[in-house]
Amino acid sequence: MTDDLQAPIRDRLRVALRAAMISRDTLAVDAIRTALAAIDNAEAVEIADTTAFSVSRIAGSVVGVGAAEVPRRSLTETEMAELVEREAADRRCAAEGYEQEGYPRRAAELRDSAAVLDELLHAA
Repeated sequence: MTDDLQAPIRDRLRVALRAAMISRDTLAVDAIRTALAAIDNAEAVEIADTTAFSVSRIAGSVVGVGAAEVPRRSLTETEMAELVEREAADRRCAAEGYEQEGYPRRAAELRDSAAVLDELLHAA
């Protein structure tokens, strides 16, 4: 299965989020929002990588609307897939912990939400 034969992961997640919200599937909404947030967070630029923001009147200083804006990192489809896989794995791991602690209902919810992410990740 090649990346160019399927919709980008972020697009699939957004479409699925909309559908889950319409159907009021809170489990899927939570899982998909978490995966999208993980992708957005991974694209954030480190503070050390940005130009220092200054309001002084020194030549070359950055001032004004958008002056401190920097482009976000660009993730590949593979990197996004790895993030979604990690989110699903984290949910399965947490489910095991809840199961061992005697919370089978919460464990089942986490496994179901991991399955939502797995399905979206491997959808053609």
